[in-house]
Amino acid sequence: MNTKAQKLEAFSKLLDIMDDLREKCPWDQKQDFQSLRHLTLEEVYELSDALLVEDLPEIKKELGDVLLHLVFYAKIGSEKQSFDIADVINSLNEKLVFRHPHIYGDVTVQDEDEVKRNWEKLKLKEGNKSILSGVPKGLPSVIKAYRIQDKVKGIGFDFPDAAAAWGKVEEELQEFKNEIDLPKMEEELGDVLFSMINYARIAGLNPDTALERTNHKFISRFQKMESIAADRGLKLENMDLSQMDELWEEAKN
Repeated sequence: MNTKAQKLEAFSKLLDIMDDLREKCPWDQKQDFQSLRHLTLEEVYELSDALLVEDLPEIKKELGDVLLHLVFYAKIGSEKQSFDIADVINSLNEKLVFRHPHIYGDVTVQDEDEVKRNWEKLKLKEGNKSILSGVPKGLPSVIKAYRIQDKVKGIGFDFPDAAAAWGKVEEELQEFKNEIDLPKMEEELGDVLFSMINYARIAGLNPDTALERTNHKFISRFQKMESIAADRGLKLENMDLSQMDELWEEAKN
């Protein structure tokens, strides 16, 4: 692996390249915070895909793409004379030291949960008015629900165990089954999903990862169905449900 000096040299070269691109490349010259935003989201999702399957070469590649965007934003910030990459890193360093008094201070913690509780209390000292103020509004719903639940857990607002959380799932399922008004059904469905995510979290499962793996599995099996049908000169759209079910079972096996 690279030495610390080699890592610093590589990062320095990246900053030099960013300066060159901003000065000489027509495309890079045109970019601003808003034009890069959607591209950054795309890069983060590509990194997420690589992480899900633990494809190490792809993770390395996608980390580079994300890092480029971070350096790009810092470069634009410096052009606006607001902040540069050193300001970004120094601010991060200060925050990490402040939020880890059990490492850089005289606080003693027993376990991970106590670290999280201290973290949330320290964030409130930094000026956050709510435990939940740090949850981004644009997060996908499953991840947002998980983060909301994880954050309130930091101050002790949580079910005692997975069994208690499952009781809430059953309660919400019954309320959903008993509802006949469509808008109310939607509300109750939201409660069911929220309680399922909560149960998964407490049980040590990541619901977003679980759902994404199922998405991948469904896509793989459905595409296998399409392949089998094509090999036999068939089209799925011309088949009835029972015929497609037979192909589905074949694809599963």
